[in-house]
Amino acid sequence: MKKVKVGIIFGGKSAEHEVSLQSAKNIVDAIDKDKYEVTLIGIDKQGRWHLNDQTSYLLNAENPKLIQLNKSNDNVAIVPGSGSSQMIHASNGAVLDQLDVVFPIVHGTLGEDGSLQGMLRLANVPFVGPSVLSSSICMDKDIAKRLLQGAGIHVAKGLVYTTANKQDAAYEQAVEELGTPMFIKPANQGSSVGVSKVSTKEEFDKALDVAFDYDHKVVVEEAIIGREIECAVLGNEEPKASLPGEILPQTAFYSYESKYIDEKGAELAIPAELPEETVKQVQAAAIAAFQTLQCEGLARVDFFLTEDGKIYVNEVNTLPGFTKISMYPKLWEISGVPYSELISELLDLAIARHEKDNQLKSTVWDD
Repeated sequence: MKKVKVGIIFGGKSAEHEVSLQSAKNIVDAIDKDKYEVTLIGIDKQGRWHLNDQTSYLLNAENPKLIQLNKSNDNVAIVPGSGSSQMIHASNGAVLDQLDVVFPIVHGTLGEDGSLQGMLRLANVPFVGPSVLSSSICMDKDIAKRLLQGAGIHVAKGLVYTTANKQDAAYEQAVEELGTPMFIKPANQGSSVGVSKVSTKEEFDKALDVAFDYDHKVVVEEAIIGREIECAVLGNEEPKASLPGEILPQTAFYSYESKYIDEKGAELAIPAELPEETVKQVQAAAIAAFQTLQCEGLARVDFFLTEDGKIYVNEVNTLPGFTKISMYPKLWEISGVPYSELISELLDLAIARHEKDNQLKSTVWDD
């Protein structure tokens, strides 16, 4: 049987570069080598694309704090259009073998926000994960929450500031509207990057500066007191939801380091200890959020579950982590979908979506 040629694009310029390296490693280790032929494309922190060898694409691969991309001297570029020239060697223009599908496991900005998805769409390459529009929406916490709220889905109350009106951000007003403590977040970052929990004016002002270091738009949210529940969603037109899991942080909140570096930073209850009826409600809410934001392929939906049983969507992550301690693959494993099978299903969903897209007319005139 002819192997499917899979390109795994990883790394990137975002603050989540090292997480992406870990995710890529786990996918490479788990993918069915009898079914797939893997091409590794690592993006360094300067944005250059490197064609990498599977035996040497990472440095310090087993240490999340020191892991690095092993840059090759073989830079590649992607070109628009279809046919056999979707990727070329940047140095001499030589054409690479055509890829059948791409798994873009680049977390954060310029990877998860629709940028990379748009490039792959122009190159007419099937890719894992939501579309350009959905990726962009979900990356922007402000826009995503407005759409979720419009669909009747509970979200935390919040205030939004941009660099244009940053001077209007007042601690006293925020306390009056949101109470304390509150969270301050860059609107377009993931994985707790630039996020602060604040209870004083001094903390508020400092946290705003930190958040604006990462984005031009910042969200200030009320703190929802409740259990941190996550649910994985898989599918295109008919998505399915995993059993929910629960985050039991061992720190003040589920920080970037707790998620991806410190294996003792949080305990994961997989599956979460919830009544059957609540499990069904969480799964239904996850699918509702997935469809409201027009996701396809995969997403992890993060919730707060309050004591009175109300379910709040915190965020929808369109390219969740695939590290050793990441919830998305763990949730599917406990739900009956092993890691290798999960990767195969994601690749199949990408190809199916691409084939459906290619059936659409691109001209108003019949030939």
